[in-house]
Amino acid sequence: MAKRGIVLLNLGSPDSTEVKDVKKYLMQFLMDERVIDYPYILRLLLVGGIIAPFRAPKSAEAYKSVWTKEGSPLIVLTHHLQQALQARVEEPVEMAMRYGNPTMESAFDKLIEREPGLEEVIAIPLYPHYAMSSYETAVEHAKAVHKKKKYTFSLSFVKPFYNEPHYIHALTESIKPYLQQEYDQVLFSYHGLPQRHMKKADPTKSHCLKVENCCEVASPAHATCYRHQCWTTTQLLAANLNIPANKVGFSFQSRLGQEEWLKPYTALRLQELPKEGVKKLVILCPAFVSDCLETLEEIAMAGKESFLHSGGESFTVIPCLNVHPLWVQSLATWIKDFAEGRKEMILKEVL
Repeated sequence: MAKRGIVLLNLGSPDSTEVKDVKKYLMQFLMDERVIDYPYILRLLLVGGIIAPFRAPKSAEAYKSVWTKEGSPLIVLTHHLQQALQARVEEPVEMAMRYGNPTMESAFDKLIEREPGLEEVIAIPLYPHYAMSSYETAVEHAKAVHKKKKYTFSLSFVKPFYNEPHYIHALTESIKPYLQQEYDQVLFSYHGLPQRHMKKADPTKSHCLKVENCCEVASPAHATCYRHQCWTTTQLLAANLNIPANKVGFSFQSRLGQEEWLKPYTALRLQELPKEGVKKLVILCPAFVSDCLETLEEIAMAGKESFLHSGGESFTVIPCLNVHPLWVQSLATWIKDFAEGRKEMILKEVL
């Protein structure tokens, strides 16, 4: 049996809520060419000269509002997930962040220390949906570190799991308790993307945002189409939970800048919904498997305030999967399937 290790890949977080650490994190994150895909010099001027200096103090305050005694919620919850998964599998499990700490290199090195003679590593990007600025950059970064450090183990990646049955079942069961109450709408809020990212990721260059109801019309573009995959997750969950079609909402949050992003925008919908008769709202963020700044501050705090101020009466936020037992079991199942030769969830292998 091959000597194998597991790495959980997540986005990352500043080392602290100090402005200097937040600025450092924003520079690393936003200078990624797959996040802001402008030419390097333009990106440097925009991020280094405008976005990071002005955004860092505001972001630092936002992080302070959700920071825990243990540290960043995203880092802490990913660590808890690592521990929960480790309790279910024999392979050593480590975690790495695309930006900040712990690094990809440190995760690989820890696996080698724990498993001398390591032959293969399964990397699990904790992004259900494919996007250039999340799943793709995590995969490409892991591959680059693997190549640069000349590691001898093989490296495989779990596919985006937006429609994988175990994941959908885990998410369904985590949501059910929150739908026992009366509600006017369940809003599925996903992290947003610039529309140009959608067009750039479309291998056909003729489908995404060009064909009417493009997410519902079969196309090879769907393999890398973030919007289609978010729409599919929503449809599967709504069906599993028996949510009436007229009570299902779908939107995108976390817009940055003034260009066109995927619509509708969550921030605007939270202001509009009360005027449309939606007074009791249930909201969840399926693009995230771990609660973080975007779910805890942007939605649970700022979003709630906006909705109630606009005339809403109740605002219920459903937590991310975090360490839900069925979610942990999903990850363990994928690893077991790989070990037993069933590789449906594996995307590629890097030697």
